[in-house]
Amino acid sequence: MRLPAVARLRASRVVPGASARGYHTTLCGLSRATAGGTQAIGSTEKYMMNTYNRPPLVLSHGKGSYLYDTAGNEYLDFTAGIAVTALGHSHPEVAAAVADQATKLVHCSNLYHNEWAPKLAERIVSATMEAYPQGTAGIYAKSADGTSGARVFFSNSGTEANEGALKFARKYGKHVATSGTLGKNTSEALRGDANLKCGLVSFTGGFHGRSMGALSVTANPKYQKPFTPLIPAVQTGKYNSTAELAAFVDERTCAVIVEPLQGEGGIHKADVEFLRALRRRCDQVGALLIYDEIQCGLGRTGKLWAHHMYPEDCSPDIVTMAKPLANGIPIGAILVSSRVAEIVKVGDHGTTFGGNPLACRVGCTVFDHINNAEFLNNVAEAGNVLEQELAKALKPFIGTTVTELRGVGLIRGIQFANDPLPIVNLARDRGLLLVSAAGNTIRLVPPLNTEIADIKKAAAIIGECVKEVSRQ
Repeated sequence: MRLPAVARLRASRVVPGASARGYHTTLCGLSRATAGGTQAIGSTEKYMMNTYNRPPLVLSHGKGSYLYDTAGNEYLDFTAGIAVTALGHSHPEVAAAVADQATKLVHCSNLYHNEWAPKLAERIVSATMEAYPQGTAGIYAKSADGTSGARVFFSNSGTEANEGALKFARKYGKHVATSGTLGKNTSEALRGDANLKCGLVSFTGGFHGRSMGALSVTANPKYQKPFTPLIPAVQTGKYNSTAELAAFVDERTCAVIVEPLQGEGGIHKADVEFLRALRRRCDQVGALLIYDEIQCGLGRTGKLWAHHMYPEDCSPDIVTMAKPLANGIPIGAILVSSRVAEIVKVGDHGTTFGGNPLACRVGCTVFDHINNAEFLNNVAEAGNVLEQELAKALKPFIGTTVTELRGVGLIRGIQFANDPLPIVNLARDRGLLLVSAAGNTIRLVPPLNTEIADIKKAAAIIGECVKEVSRQ
């Protein structure tokens, strides 16, 4: 059997001791090569819809930052399920939480209370406030007694979280239009019809999901064109440009949605002045500022939230989250300010599965790991190492094959002059899994507790692959 050049077949992998990176366990015994992989691919083609372009391998299990296929090949995973498995694969505490809760209560719907949803909501609200004490506006606004009025709604995915946020924004727009809080220059037409304050603004390079509302604010023809017409009253501005904000964000706008750090769009970080201008303009016209932190939030930048890298006058009214919150168990959440929470009433929104006890218990376990100063410092340190190692490995190609290195913490992008798919494919053959993004960019989003040795190994493999492809 031919293994990838740098793949290693291990009978056991031991990472001794529990460290701040949150991983410790032993892997005993890899699956032997079987016909199962071929059968799985055949069944996929026969019974599943053809919506994904996947390589001809079938993954069977993982441990830490490594994945294994049914042929026994080992891969260093720098995709983390597209920034999902923040604590790596088969994390022992995550596995224990899943196993234990599965024997107790998996689902009861939102007809009844369960013990884990409010525990996770409390963690999210409290930790967010504690991590950003300078915040005073938006989700950080305090009541007269100094307590937070921020609230959480649980969904099942990032797309659902964004859909909920847009829905809340639409109702908030009606509230503003009918409550007498519109500015003096507001048109009489808007005062007479609250439905007119329904506009949504998103930005080039953004990705917010594939359901109809989220897709409508995802300004990418590749995703949108097959499904037009989309929902009306959506405009697209240029990311990191303040020149035309007043034209896009006006009295008819109910919300602006933006990623503080774009992932799918190619790893682009928002400028401080851009987010500051958005916050100011939203306040001027009575619109909500929504931060989509589904990929860039929850520790990926070395901060609890990506917007914690910015000053307090950039604070959002709503934050959406999902991917790493339960390390692969489906969950999403919407964190809203008190003024949003106050206008959303019983029956305005709902979900069958959202906030179920299994996902929320696992979410508590994952959140407790991420919301730890030492853990977040290690993410920042690992990000610095990754940046340095990439710069070293790719130095001969900067300005030619490689056009730019971007990113923060453990969300990094390598932009190439041409389509990097050959590099992605060659890296996979050499035992490293990568994922692409827009603009000829390879996106690096490994588990947040990836060991430094593995970060150096990944950078070296990328350097070798770029060198080989550059020769062709």
